[in-house]
Amino acid sequence: MATVLVVEDDVLIRDLVAEELDEAGFTVVIAATAEHAMSILEAREDIHLVFTDIDMPGSMDGLKLAAAVRDRWPPVHIIITTGKVRPLEIPANALFIPKPYVGKTVVAAIRTFENMA
Repeated sequence: MATVLVVEDDVLIRDLVAEELDEAGFTVVIAATAEHAMSILEAREDIHLVFTDIDMPGSMDGLKLAAAVRDRWPPVHIIITTGKVRPLEIPANALFIPKPYVGKTVVAAIRTFENMA
């Protein structure tokens, strides 16, 4: 099954979405910061999708992470989320899901990508 990297600094939200994705049959890897997510992406070749919040601590937010993923790992799918206003620009072929969201909505969105069923 496909591997999803969940990048979210809020432990409760991260755990809830990770559990929902796990129950849907995805392999889940978690990161609390964009920097940690980058180190995971550099170390692993099995990440199929990055699900990232925009607002996170550290020098890189979720939009910068998404842009880096698009540049360095073009085949990796991207879903961006935030509880704030939708960003005007997101990377090509990325999806946006506003917070609050339901885990089933995230699963359905992931399954719209090629090879993620």
